[in-house]
Amino acid sequence: MGEILFIPWALGLLLSCFSPTPAEIMDPYVPPEGDARLTSLSKDGVKQQMQKLRQTAASQLALRKIKDHDPDFSTKTFPERAQEIFIEAHNSLANFNKQKLHSLVTERCYPDMVRGNRYKTIRWRFLESLEPPRVVHVRCESILNRGNLYGQVTVRMHSRQILAIYDRFGRLMYGGEDIPKDVLEYVVFERYLVNPYGAWRMHGKIVPEWAPPKDPIIKTVMIPAPDPSQEHETVK
Repeated sequence: MGEILFIPWALGLLLSCFSPTPAEIMDPYVPPEGDARLTSLSKDGVKQQMQKLRQTAASQLALRKIKDHDPDFSTKTFPERAQEIFIEAHNSLANFNKQKLHSLVTERCYPDMVRGNRYKTIRWRFLESLEPPRVVHVRCESILNRGNLYGQVTVRMHSRQILAIYDRFGRLMYGGEDIPKDVLEYVVFERYLVNPYGAWRMHGKIVPEWAPPKDPIIKTVMIPAPDPSQEHETVK
């Protein structure tokens, strides 16, 4: 047996927050076109079920590897925890709580979430789940060497949310606080499995090719105030 290391709780927490993370999503899940509108009885719905069966074998193999390091992991209970992480991360982003956000998302995910939000006000709320979240994809691979083992789990979330973004002058740039929207997302969560203090964190989102384009963000500019000296010369 290998040597057992006892790490103080505070140091363990630090390691869980700053564990290295791969830059990309492993073997990304490919969402079936028309998801959230298909039934299991339709022709496309049957095709979707067949694709799901093909992916099951790889996911089952990855699931066994994850359970070797995290015996309590379960695809039945994980979606609820994943949704809690998702909500906490977005609330931390809206509240500009950088320390909390770092503990909930990976180093890959953090820049994607905060990019372009400087001097902006974000109002975000999770209203309800339209369907229970569920695991649709599991992957487990070693990065660089066999000792660096990572687990990634993709969770399908269909929910109703509110998002409003204001510029630094308080003008609405996107969405609205009174406009709830139905959102279908495929969110990837990751854990550095060889770290006993590791935690599942949000790693990224998968956007299907068939997803409708997002509403454009209204760009705002500051109109410079008139130069008092020029106004004085005009009066003369």
